[in-house]
Amino acid sequence: MNLTPREIVLRTLAFDHPPRAPRQLWVLPWAELHHPGAFDRIQAEFPPDIVYADGHQREPRQVQGSPYERGVYIDEWGCRFTNIQPGVHGEVCDPLIRDWDDAGAIRFPREMLTIDPDAVNRDCEASDRFQLVPYCPRPFERLQFLRGSQALYLDLMMRPPAMLAFLRKLHGFYCEFLELWCSRTQVDAIMFMDDWGSQRNLLIAPELWCELFKPLYRDYIEIAHAHGKKAFMHSDGYIVAIYPHLIELGLDALNSQIFCMGVENLRPFAGKITFWGEIDRQQLLPHGSLEQIDAAVESVYHTLWRGGGCIAQCEFGPGGKPENVRRVFEAWDRLTSPAMTK
Repeated sequence: MNLTPREIVLRTLAFDHPPRAPRQLWVLPWAELHHPGAFDRIQAEFPPDIVYADGHQREPRQVQGSPYERGVYIDEWGCRFTNIQPGVHGEVCDPLIRDWDDAGAIRFPREMLTIDPDAVNRDCEASDRFQLVPYCPRPFERLQFLRGSQALYLDLMMRPPAMLAFLRKLHGFYCEFLELWCSRTQVDAIMFMDDWGSQRNLLIAPELWCELFKPLYRDYIEIAHAHGKKAFMHSDGYIVAIYPHLIELGLDALNSQIFCMGVENLRPFAGKITFWGEIDRQQLLPHGSLEQIDAAVESVYHTLWRGGGCIAQCEFGPGGKPENVRRVFEAWDRLTSPAMTK
């Protein structure tokens, strides 16, 4: 039986023995600058099963510059990012909220709500690939971009009323955005993100995370599921402590740095959530041998695959070697669909 890419993803999320692991490659402009053509060749050989829908916004986002070029980039919220290295994203060096009295002047990018649902739906109907919403809520990171990380960490401990009020307003905007996409379009899943981990632990206490941010993610997931959509999340770093909470909330797929946390440490969660990648981009993709890439994929497969529950995803970013990226998908095909390599 020949399944479409969308069906392969859905079977994977349901642990329903797909014919192979679904594929998705994330690429940063760095890779295209340093390895021109490599991304296209990999995509041609291993076509993606998961793609991002086009919002067909009637009003363009109000941005200036490029997030991946040297210089200053101003995003749709007015946050100024300074970038000193082409091909990767810069950092906010001059936060807009110096005091929470400034929060009332923050412009919410309501042009993000001007999507053309009919155009989106025509695209979805014309494609057999699994469609993700192209933009994602990121409440913790948006607070950092607007306030600055150091000041925000102090705020999270002190919890000034003005900060909590702004967080409620921000969350309301994100819920409005997700409700629009889920109720009016035929996309298959939403995505939200926040990088919650350092190399060894959460960036804040788990109890604080549960108090302030877990309820926000519950709302996002419930909006998706109420409309028959799946919910995907991305979070970098060592986030083992929040895995049980995300599973409790019903999150369908989580993109995280499983090698940062240790693949074996995630075994208790196998069969309860889909691991949306990834293969180690800190050490293995830039420095590993082909044999080490094979061993890494095999460790994920044998530890976390339960007749599904894993997506063959990795990131082609700074330092990554094209031959290692290609080998990731070759290894996943070999393990989950031996007939494909005969």
